[in-house]
Amino acid sequence: MTEDDVVARLEDGMTVGLGGWGSRRKPMSIVRAILRSDLKDLRLVSYGGPDVGMLCAAGKVRELVFAFVSLDVIPLEPYFRRARESGAIAARELDEGMMLLGLQAAAWRVPFLPTRVGLGSDLFRIDPTLRTVVSPYPGPDGTPEELVAVPALELDAAIVHVHRADRRGNGRLLDDDPYFDTLFLGAARDRYLTCEELVEPADLLGDGDFRTLAVPRYLVDGVVAAPGGSHPTSCDPLHPRDVGHLREYAGSAATPEGWAGYAQRWLDGDEADYQRRVGGAA
Repeated sequence: MTEDDVVARLEDGMTVGLGGWGSRRKPMSIVRAILRSDLKDLRLVSYGGPDVGMLCAAGKVRELVFAFVSLDVIPLEPYFRRARESGAIAARELDEGMMLLGLQAAAWRVPFLPTRVGLGSDLFRIDPTLRTVVSPYPGPDGTPEELVAVPALELDAAIVHVHRADRRGNGRLLDDDPYFDTLFLGAARDRYLTCEELVEPADLLGDGDFRTLAVPRYLVDGVVAAPGGSHPTSCDPLHPRDVGHLREYAGSAATPEGWAGYAQRWLDGDEADYQRRVGGAA
């Protein structure tokens, strides 16, 4: 598929999960395709980075479910911050572990998973829809224990970026951290991979360890060849995050041109040139 093929399958109001973590291995080529499209009113689920900020800046987001939104080297994502402080988006804030459990519950097709995470915290004040359940089993003191019931985070679509994939949808990771990409895919009805390199099935592993085959084909409905597709976020060890780009992006929020100036330059200009250069090198 192409990025535009994937975006054509998305609809206004969908709940869309974006894999990766902060400024690491985000499916940014799909994000850019969404930014160029007419899609709107999306409900995003993300361990957020510039994917979230850009989509908020462009007015594509109705609601965000998140554990954090950060550029890592720049702690506060400026366009997300502006949307959050102005009330331009609805927000559901979760502990990182609760978000993991919400995705796992959806992947397992159960309505919730119990946890102690969140007990005694302000999450119940921030999100009055959260509920607790009483365990049917005795706790350490012999009495039933009250637990947080983390609701399933069911996704209409999930999009993740990997290092290498084949046309069947098997995906290989070359870094040390899979983040929660397979949970995003498992929690979704429609699942898409973007990859730095698209190869034949027989060439997917090469001399690599079979354990690096992190994404099985039964969790994938479409594959997009996108060399450099996570830019400006990292895809270690192939390329680091583009700190200069992230600083320019974050700095644009304080300029008179703001998002419009950044988008005009990068969405159709410098970014397209970057993708051509990376694609040619690949």
